[in-house]
Amino acid sequence: MGSDKRSAGFYVLAVFFGLFVLFLYGPLSAVFILSFQGPQGGLTFPLNGVSTRWFQNLFETQAVGNFGASFTRSLILGLMVMAATVLVSLLAGLAFRHRFLCASPLFYLTVASLVVPSIIVSLGIGVLFQQIGVQPNWFSSGFGAHLTWTLPFGVLIMFAVFNRFSPAYEEAARDLGASPWQTFAHVVLPMIAPSLIGVGLFGFSLSYDEFARTLLTSGSSNTLPLEIYGMTTNVTTPVLYALGTVTTAFSFLVILATLGTILLVNRRRARA
Repeated sequence: MGSDKRSAGFYVLAVFFGLFVLFLYGPLSAVFILSFQGPQGGLTFPLNGVSTRWFQNLFETQAVGNFGASFTRSLILGLMVMAATVLVSLLAGLAFRHRFLCASPLFYLTVASLVVPSIIVSLGIGVLFQQIGVQPNWFSSGFGAHLTWTLPFGVLIMFAVFNRFSPAYEEAARDLGASPWQTFAHVVLPMIAPSLIGVGLFGFSLSYDEFARTLLTSGSSNTLPLEIYGMTTNVTTPVLYALGTVTTAFSFLVILATLGTILLVNRRRARA
């Protein structure tokens, strides 16, 4: 049988998608190329030689910027936010499967922070901590500010998951004598595990590169986005591009590891 001919609309959409990918990754490719400038290279094209000098410079003492400490803070904060987002989103998804008092107002209050400008949220949390006599810091006020950004997305994702989840599986487990905890641990949790991993990745990635909600809540210790922003006004060497390449590569590794984990979980569930 001959293949159906594609319409003109298909090629128009293909070109549009290609332009979108170019727009999305074009700036990243420029950063990647410029990070391999020679020792005498600058911040703009053309390349003045090719070297890995600026990647080596990342591990040396810097006159401006503290890459290691800021990266560690962002990593720890991202993991904290990821764990809290997964836990609270899961519990919220389970709770909203049943009717309870003030469920609708609570839902709208949860997602309301998505429509509030991020800088206003950062300002409000920073001022609140100062008013109660607590010094803002990345692991306290910064943590809370990031949750106002990640939790609504996590809750919405879990709502979508449980809306498509058939209660017949739980009823079958209970008919076989399983307790509520056994039903959750051996039936519900394995089935929604890929979605929970996705929520975790979403929470980590949103926290790891968040700038606006961290600006006024991190105190005197910068996270990586704040450190990079500060470097743009002080650093005049391609070490800034090298840092961008390394952090982007790390982000892609996290995504690949998460996708691999989801694939492994799906395979094990299929075998079971």
